[in-house]
Amino acid sequence: MSAPLTRVQLLFVPDSVNVWLRFGEPVAIHDLDAQQRVADFAPGSLFCRVEWQANNYGTTRWVLMVLQAAEPGECVSCVRGVQPGAQLLLRGSGQPRVMQLLGLIDQLEADGLSPCSVSPDYWRLVQHRIAARQPLPDYTPARHLAAQRREVLR
Repeated sequence: MSAPLTRVQLLFVPDSVNVWLRFGEPVAIHDLDAQQRVADFAPGSLFCRVEWQANNYGTTRWVLMVLQAAEPGECVSCVRGVQPGAQLLLRGSGQPRVMQLLGLIDQLEADGLSPCSVSPDYWRLVQHRIAARQPLPDYTPARHLAAQRREVLR
């Protein structure tokens, strides 16, 4: 029997709503109609979901979340559009914060790292630094190597 997948709803309505994946490696993507898609993630997978909404007066919502699809039996956070839920590693809201986090993801990619392979602990650290209003930490090759070695020991 295969492990249950985490299902993530994606939506695009021009000039109104855009919910997309910034990074992640889904097992499958299903088109529901011209505006809706669903991405399925294997347990343990990391992914980033970005939500943008607007009305006639401009942007009303910016939210970026880095999530980890849970293993069977693990506790999950209830996240709108993510079934049955996922572990919430990082959440940023508001345009300035989301742009800062998108820049952080861009920097990881520029350094040759896949954001999917970054340690979940790093994303939690970024969340704590945001809450404490401290500078965001760099994800160095040494930190990446240490995280990979720690995973081997688990």
